[in-house]
Amino acid sequence: MTDTSRRTFLLGAPAVAAAATLPNVLGAPAAPATGRHRPDTEDPRFTLVVMPDTQYLFDEDRGDAAPLDASLRYVLDESDDNVVFLAHLGDLTQNGRADEFARIGRSFQALDRRRFPYSTLAGNHDIDGSKDDQRGPSPYLDAFGPQRQRNSPTFRGASKDGYNTYHVFRGGGREWLLLALDWRPSAGGLNWAKQVLAQHPGLPAILTIHELVWADDNAQAQFSTFGEHVWKELVEGNDQIFLTLNGHYWPTGRTVRKNAAGHDVHVHITNYQDRYYGGSAMVRLYQFDLARGVIDVRTFSPWLAAQDHLSELQQQEVERSGAADYFSLEIDFAERFKGFAPVPVPPARPARQLVIPGTVAYWRFEGGQDGKAVPDDVVVRDQTGRGNDLTRVTAPGSGPDALKYSSEFSPRQPSRASLRFDGGRDPSRGAYLRTVDAAPINKLKFERGYTVEAFFRLPANFKDGHHGWCGLFARQGSGAAAGKTGDDPQESAATLSLSDSGELQWAVYPLNQNRTSTNWGHELPVEKWWHVAVVNDGRRTTMYVDGCPVVRNPATPAVGLADPGGSWLVGASSYGGRVDRSFAGLLGDVRVVDRPLNPREFMLG
Repeated sequence: MTDTSRRTFLLGAPAVAAAATLPNVLGAPAAPATGRHRPDTEDPRFTLVVMPDTQYLFDEDRGDAAPLDASLRYVLDESDDNVVFLAHLGDLTQNGRADEFARIGRSFQALDRRRFPYSTLAGNHDIDGSKDDQRGPSPYLDAFGPQRQRNSPTFRGASKDGYNTYHVFRGGGREWLLLALDWRPSAGGLNWAKQVLAQHPGLPAILTIHELVWADDNAQAQFSTFGEHVWKELVEGNDQIFLTLNGHYWPTGRTVRKNAAGHDVHVHITNYQDRYYGGSAMVRLYQFDLARGVIDVRTFSPWLAAQDHLSELQQQEVERSGAADYFSLEIDFAERFKGFAPVPVPPARPARQLVIPGTVAYWRFEGGQDGKAVPDDVVVRDQTGRGNDLTRVTAPGSGPDALKYSSEFSPRQPSRASLRFDGGRDPSRGAYLRTVDAAPINKLKFERGYTVEAFFRLPANFKDGHHGWCGLFARQGSGAAAGKTGDDPQESAATLSLSDSGELQWAVYPLNQNRTSTNWGHELPVEKWWHVAVVNDGRRTTMYVDGCPVVRNPATPAVGLADPGGSWLVGASSYGGRVDRSFAGLLGDVRVVDRPLNPREFMLG
C-alpha cells in the first residue's frame, strides 16, 4: 500500500489483544556479554543508544531473538563508543502477548544482570492501543513495568499507572533527564511529565515516545495529529526538552522546530521494521561530543556487522548511510541550555595568585562601568607593583567611545572584565594603551626567555578587510631603531597581531638575528573568546592557542627581543615608530613573564 494509506492504517489501528499463552518455541537465552566495559560518565564523548520497533522479532511463534541479543551485547561490550544508556522506542512485540514478552524479557536480562541503564515504553502493538495510559494491567506492565527497573541506577520514578517512566543518566560530566512516555499518555500522564521536568529544572531533557512525527518522501518529519497534541501540551512550553525520539512510522526522518523560548528542538523518527529481518535490531547511536558541540548520529545492525559472510541483501542492511540515518547535529550546549542550566562561572581569581615568579607585568581591566568610555586620564596599574602601568592614547580622529569598559570576559580568565577596542586599519581611528615612559619593561631584552599571554575576542565584522594586522601587544619602536636592517626594518621590533582572516602572528626581531622571526597561528572563528600564549625558552619560540601548540612555530633559534627604546602598546601595532593600527574587539587579562612557562602555568582557569 502507499505511504499515505499505511500511515492512515497505523494511526487508527489498535494492537491485537494479548492471546492465550503459547509454548515458548523460539529464542534461546541471551548469550552473556563478555566485555568488562564500564562507561566513563565524565568523558565529554559518550553515546546514547536508541532502539526502535523490534516487534517482528517477537511475533507469536515467529521471529528470532538473535539480532536483539547481538545489539544488547554490543551495548555492554563496546567500550570505544562509551555507551551510557539505551532507550527503546516501543513496539517491543508484535501482539503484546505474554509469551512474546517472556522472550524479549529474557533477552533484556543481559542488561539487568549488569545493571546497565535502559528505558522501555509501550507501543501500540504492546498493549491495547485503543486506550490511553489508564488502560490498566497488561503483559507489558508485567514484563517491563516499574518493578523491573527497581535495581536500575538511573530509574527515578513512574506515573501511578506505571506506563510512563523517567530516568536520569550521567554523561559528559553532567546529568540528563530522559522521559519514556506511553503510546497514548493521558492528560494526567502529560501533567506527570511536566511535574517531572519542574522537579528537575536544571537538567536537559530527551523525550522518547512511540508516536510523535512521521516522515515524508524527502525525510522531512511531520507531526501527526497526536504528535501535535504532545508538542503543544508538553514540548513547546518546556525549554528543557531539546531532542525528541519516536518510532512507529517509517521511513526515517527529522526536523527542527522552535519552542516557545525560540530555541531549537530536534525531532527525529527512527524505525526499521520494514527492512530486512524486521530491521535486524538496528540501533541508532547518538554520539554526544560536548567538546566539539555536536551529536554524531550513526545507524547500524550489530547482528549483521558481527557476521563473517553476508549475502548481497545483508550487506545492504549492515549500516544505514542516508541523510536521515547518518548525520551530525551542531549544538552549542552551553548556549542552548543556559536558560535553565547556565554554566556556573567560577569566581574571579585574586591578582596576587597570577603574579607568579618572574612576572614582569600583569594588567586586568576591572573597576569601570560596562559600556562607559575609559577616561583619558586613566592609569591601568601593573598588578606586580613594578610600575609597568598603562595610560590611554586616543587616535586623532576618534573620541572617548573608541575604548570602553566591558563586563564581558572569558570564563577561563582570572578577572571578570575586559576592554572594548573600536579600532581599524585607519591610523586616525581607535584608541589604545601604552606603558608609561618610566616603565621598567621598556628596557627589557628577555635574553633568558619570556611568556606573553592575552585573552581576546574578535567581533563579527573583524574579517571584513578593515581590521587586519591590528595589534594585541607590540613595541612602539621599529626594527631599524634596534639596529636591524633585514626584512622590513620599519616594522615593529615585536608585534602580536591578527591577520585579515583572524590568524595570530608573533613577529619579532630577536637579539641574535638581523631578520624577523615569525610564529603563525591558524584562522580563528569570530565572536569567541581565545587565549594566546607566546613562549620563548631562551632559544626557540612556541605559540599556543587555548593551551595547545600551533603548527607553524619556527625551529630557527630566536634569542631575546631587540630593544628599540620606547614603550609597549596594548591594543595597537606600530610601523616606523608610529602607532599604525588599533585593535578591534575585546581584550581581557594580559600578562608578561620573563621566563618560559609550562602550559599548566598559563592564566587559563
